[in-house]
Amino acid sequence: MANAAVELFIKGGPIMYPVALVALWAICVLVERLAWWARLRLSRQPALLDQVLDALEGGQTDRAIELSKQARDPVVRMAHHGLKHAHGSMEGALEVAAGHELQQAGRFLGAMDTIVTLGPLLGLLGTVTGIMGSFSSIGSSELAVEKVTGGIGEALIATAAGLGIAIVTLVPMNYFHARLARLQFELESAANNILILVQRRGKPQA
Repeated sequence: MANAAVELFIKGGPIMYPVALVALWAICVLVERLAWWARLRLSRQPALLDQVLDALEGGQTDRAIELSKQARDPVVRMAHHGLKHAHGSMEGALEVAAGHELQQAGRFLGAMDTIVTLGPLLGLLGTVTGIMGSFSSIGSSELAVEKVTGGIGEALIATAAGLGIAIVTLVPMNYFHARLARLQFELESAANNILILVQRRGKPQA
C-alpha cells in the first residue's frame, strides 16, 4: 500500500511536491479545528447561562457576575465581560467579547478556503505540465509511447490529488462555517437577552 502510494507520487511528477505540502497544511488545519470544536463542545454550560439570566431577571447583577466569573462557555464568558461594564457601555463590551469569541471560532477558515482553491489549481498545473510532456514526446523524432502515457498519467494523478485535497477540505470547512454561524446566533441571542433584562431593571446602583 505504502509502495503504491510512493509510486503514484513519483509518477505524478514534480508538481506533487507542492501538492503534498498543501495536503500536509490541510491535515494540520483540520486536526487543529476538529480538536478546537471538540473542546468547545465539552466546555458548553447551558445550565450556567440559564442561572445567569435568572439572576439578572431577579435584579441580582452581582450574583450573575459571580456565577459567570469562571465560566468556560464562550456565551457565558461574553455575558461576564458585558456585565462587568454594566455602569458603562455594556452593549459595546458585549460586542467586543462576542467578536473575540467569534474570531477564535473562525480561525483558519480563510486558510481552508485557500486550500480548497489552491489544491485544484495545482492539480490543473500538473495536468498542463503532464500534457506538455506528452506533446514533447510526440514531436520528437521517435515516438516514445511510454513517455506519452507517462505524461498523461502524470496529468491524471496530479489532477486527482488536487481535487482530493479540495474535496476532503471542503466538507469540514462548510461544517465549521455552520458551527460558527450557530455560535454567532447564540452569542447575539444571549447578548440581546442580557441587554433587555438589565434595561428592564435599570442600571444597577454603584
